[in-house]
Amino acid sequence: MADHSNTAKAENLLFLTDDQLLQGIELMFFAYKGFTSDPDQILQNYTYGRAHHRALHFINRNPNITVSTLLDILGVTKQSLNRVLRQLIEDKLVESKVGRRDRRERNLRLTQVGQELERSLSEAQRKRMRAAYKAAGPDAVQGFRTVLQNIMDPQMKTHLD
Repeated sequence: MADHSNTAKAENLLFLTDDQLLQGIELMFFAYKGFTSDPDQILQNYTYGRAHHRALHFINRNPNITVSTLLDILGVTKQSLNRVLRQLIEDKLVESKVGRRDRRERNLRLTQVGQELERSLSEAQRKRMRAAYKAAGPDAVQGFRTVLQNIMDPQMKTHLD
């Protein structure tokens, strides 16, 4: 005999009330607060904020990323990113090299010190994500990824691996 209870539950999720959607939004806010709290504590030992963390993350994930691509991913102004990059370069966490094909381009990569800081920041988040994924189970993990990808602006999907 087929189990229709899971099908009925899934169908109910397709017709969420405004209050249920607001609860989901609230959960996103609280999850983001938790997700950023561990790196925020580490960053207190430096003069860095979340913008520095995001830059370190995406430079680490994309060695030799161009400044223009990083601008596109982060969605910040050139002036704002330049301020962050200048500090990371001066502190020897990021190195900037002239592009091979286009000398006007700047390619960014983390130095050894930058990799160590990024590793400590991401390890705190990986630990939290690993525990949440383990508690939720594989179907929920896939569902969560699907929900997040469908919340993203479509043009940002090109930056996913």
